[in-house]
Amino acid sequence: MAWIRTISPEDAEGPLKDQYEAAVARAGRVYQIVQSMSLAPGILDASMRHFGAIAHAQGGLSRAERELVAVVVSVANECHY
Repeated sequence: MAWIRTISPEDAEGPLKDQYEAAVARAGRVYQIVQSMSLAPGILDASMRHFGAIAHAQGGLSRAERELVAVVVSVANECHY
């Protein structure tokens, strides 16, 4: 398993702290997948906006179907996220 230096929620400041607070509001905690981008808050912001646009897009698959696809892909990749 790779080791990536991250900034903990307790040590976050500025835009990263804002992203972490949004993560807690969204999911109840700051998951490691979010913390893995903590050294580049701009990338984290872009990633979260991209995910949000995909998850909440109109037409095509429903939100539940999109979540199901994400779960299946994670299982296929042996990823617990």
